[in-house]
Amino acid sequence: MLILRVIVGVTFAAHGYFKYFKGGKIAGTARWFDSMGMWPNGKVHAHLAALTELVAGILFAIGLLTPLAGAAMVGQMLVAGYTANRDAGFWSANKGWEYNLVLATVGVGVATVGPGRWSVDHALDLGRAFDPNVGLGVSLGLGVLAGLGVILICYRPPAPEPAAPEAPPADAPAPGPTPAAGDDGAGA
Repeated sequence: MLILRVIVGVTFAAHGYFKYFKGGKIAGTARWFDSMGMWPNGKVHAHLAALTELVAGILFAIGLLTPLAGAAMVGQMLVAGYTANRDAGFWSANKGWEYNLVLATVGVGVATVGPGRWSVDHALDLGRAFDPNVGLGVSLGLGVLAGLGVILICYRPPAPEPAAPEAPPADAPAPGPTPAAGDDGAGA
């Protein structure tokens, strides 16, 4: 469990780190969220997404408050899968939601079976964090509620752009004035 928790947790946290310190940073992430239609604005969602990924990833990696970390992973991946990856289908190779599903499933799975002996939850004797029913309920239930809440309240996708008019076929007559009734267009 330790290896799974650490690899997935650090990977999740790295996504938050990337949003803050690499690539387009918060400004670039905010522009991306704005382009998707996240309300009230992309900057708010850029900070929330980055912070959620950083904190949940670290908590998951060290096994502290594991069901809550799993819930954050589920919520974040539900929002990402729906807003950014849904239209591309399942496969992540096509920018689909496969990766989102895997991370959310690992979050629920580890929260349900418990983080293992080599975790802060175990060291602090947080028995409720190990109860499978609590772990499943908190990680899946709270995660889905949070994700759906963000989607329903904040996601305002932009209207699709109108399709460009089709070009006339190559053999179509050139546009011009329409001859008047009884006029053959030959002139006087």
